Amino acid sequence: MNLKMIMAFVADEKTEIVLKAARDAGATGATVFPSVRGEGLQPHKTFLGLELTSQRDVLVFLVAAPRAREILETISKAGRFDEEPGSGIAIQIEIEDAVGFKTQEETLIREIEESL
Repeated sequence: MNLKMIMAFVADEKTEIVLKAARDAGATGATVFPSVRGEGLQPHKTFLGLELTSQRDVLVFLVAAPRAREILETISKAGRFDEEPGSGIAIQIEIEDAVGFKTQEETLIREIEESL
């Protein structure tokens, strides 16, 4: 099966928006790792030794490869990744093989066949 993994590192307040956009664009499910921390070009400021960083969520999607770019662009637009600094980033990685998503398999195969 031809799959891609999309990982989105999203500002906490954008998680639901990005999840809905991904689903609307064809993602059949997601795994969410809530409340992770990241650091950009500049180290985060502190106040009395406490970091003033916003929480992030990591969203992971396994999607049919032919739909991956469309989903990636859709979540970027929904999360305003290019317009709002710190709102999020997303990447896609090619997957050689995967197991454990039998309930989604039929939908993914149909999407791949339709794109050929």
